[in-house]
Amino acid sequence: MSNKLVFFTGILGVTFFGVTSFLGGFQFEDYDPISQYISETMAVDMPYGKYLRFFGYIPSGILLTIFAFVGYKRFPKSNLTKFGFWGMGIFYGIATIVVGIFPCDKGCNKELVDPSVSQLIHNLTGLLTYLFVPISILMISIGLWKSKKYSSLSKIGIICGIISIVFIGFLFDPLTNYAGLFQRIIEGIFILWIIACSIYIKRGNEE
Repeated sequence: MSNKLVFFTGILGVTFFGVTSFLGGFQFEDYDPISQYISETMAVDMPYGKYLRFFGYIPSGILLTIFAFVGYKRFPKSNLTKFGFWGMGIFYGIATIVVGIFPCDKGCNKELVDPSVSQLIHNLTGLLTYLFVPISILMISIGLWKSKKYSSLSKIGIICGIISIVFIGFLFDPLTNYAGLFQRIIEGIFILWIIACSIYIKRGNEE
């Protein structure tokens, strides 16, 4: 796979995710992106939830998985970088596929009152994503730290990793009224990181 194709795989992956997340909120008038989770737009009771999952999130997850498992080979050899990209592939790429296959219950059942198996799988997958994706980003960034060519990308990754950890702490606060906002900031940071990696991969093809 050429560097340009890897670049487009990453960009298309985050585009599918971003566009689907944006469009999902238009299904109902009282949806509040500040307080409500992204997953609520693709819950089992949503009129277009199935379409969002199978034509948006699942394709996004497939593309992001391919990007991560192929993309690490475009960077200097390092176990930290390799395991970091594998972490991105598993806990962001494959995880996005899993949450698309196993949507949450109506309203995402935040109190977990008699949750379905799908809800439990969805919640566990989301938890693993927010625990391990920031760590994966930091591993990649530390692995690239000594490379002059990728020093700027390394710094971007460290900043992204640290900021995402801070907002994940806010997201896990059970009393917060801004869960939707915090989740979107976190996802935006992940997307920014993937775009940055994609751009650096494309530049490698031009040098």
